[in-house]
Amino acid sequence: MHSRLNALFASLCLGAAALCGPAARAESLTSQAVPSAGARAAAPSREVKIGEPAKGYAVIVGGALTADNDEVWGRMVALSGGKGARWVVFGTASETPDRAGRRAAEMLEKRGAIAEPLPVAPLFRWVDLTRAVRDPQLLDQVRNADGIFFTGGAQERIVDTFKPGGQNTPMLNVIWEVYRRGGVVAGTSAGAAIMSTIMFRDPKSVIATMKGPLRDGKEIDHGLGFVGPNLFVDQHFLKRGRFGRMIPLMLAKGYKLGLGVDENSAAIVQGDMVEVIGGKGALLVDLNDVKTEPNVGALNVIGARLTYLDKGDRFDLGLRRIEPSDRKLRGQYLDPNSPGYKPSYDTDPFYIDMLGELALINAMTFLIDSARAEVRGLSFDPKSPSNDPLADLGFSFRLYKGKDSLGWYSDESGGEEYSVANLYLDITPVRISRPLFAPWTKR
Repeated sequence: MHSRLNALFASLCLGAAALCGPAARAESLTSQAVPSAGARAAAPSREVKIGEPAKGYAVIVGGALTADNDEVWGRMVALSGGKGARWVVFGTASETPDRAGRRAAEMLEKRGAIAEPLPVAPLFRWVDLTRAVRDPQLLDQVRNADGIFFTGGAQERIVDTFKPGGQNTPMLNVIWEVYRRGGVVAGTSAGAAIMSTIMFRDPKSVIATMKGPLRDGKEIDHGLGFVGPNLFVDQHFLKRGRFGRMIPLMLAKGYKLGLGVDENSAAIVQGDMVEVIGGKGALLVDLNDVKTEPNVGALNVIGARLTYLDKGDRFDLGLRRIEPSDRKLRGQYLDPNSPGYKPSYDTDPFYIDMLGELALINAMTFLIDSARAEVRGLSFDPKSPSNDPLADLGFSFRLYKGKDSLGWYSDESGGEEYSVANLYLDITPVRISRPLFAPWTKR
């Protein structure tokens, strides 16, 4: 048995003993790469085109997935067939791929799966990645899996490993085989970023991304495309105000629909259906009817349609329609255009940093249950250096109700929970005066 393990590991090593590391470490890693008993014989992998129909589930986890989130971990295992389902884990994106892969495998096994991390990561310096993504035994192990999980880290490591130069490796083709036949492809944080055809590769801050530019191969790059060509996805979304960076990318690349998943939450995508589970939820950004003014010379948007999906909610991407959870349907229905509408709030908040933590979702849930017609906010970079030609550029945000704005409220779970459909957002570039403040003096 050990000779078989060492032979497999040797086939992935660069050839120099010094690069392969201590024998104990080699044995530890090779034990992850052995195909399960009864694995199917190796077969040539077929190039899979992005957008080709798949029967499987893409599970987009917004990052910061906790060990005790049974809803997300358990649902992934259930989708893959339940107890005894076979998973492979790629710690490819992580700074510590061995530890990250083992931890994710343990979480899946705790929910009844059989999971193994595979030694396919650029930070496994002793592994030849060119061989690893073509190794017949590793390919068979992936092919026999019911689910594939990508950990967090740096998403460019995933893309550069599985799709270098925009070309599918044999291992990526096998992952697609699993997905097409009905398997699960899941990822958290960086593992979520790679789900769409275009992803953020190495972006600047949100406000800097709004100022631009967005360069292919720098700030943005191709992803692995599991959700198809028509949906853009992003992660750590509401926590970090990333709608501000999603919208300029969608405009630049022609996306009409974007899905931003928040931390410790997941969006399950199969075909046109999206279901949100766990945590805080997700935001659906619809630019189908948006207008922009190209002569302004900076990012500007009129009429971006926003829908907040709380846990348990579903959304039909084809019909662009929300399906609230049963819990919300048992709660309070909020229709601002109905004569019987009785909102809870009548204050007039202003958000100094609309890109701040949870600011947008707080504004949305307030507005749908408010007598106000709109909420306004601002964002700018107070630390822009004086030599920055765009130091004075900031953005004004107007969030407002439309004729189709709707909401649902429930306190059934012990807290205030909202689902919100069809609020609208305008983004306008503004000039921020410098200095922002000066010492107070008595007049």
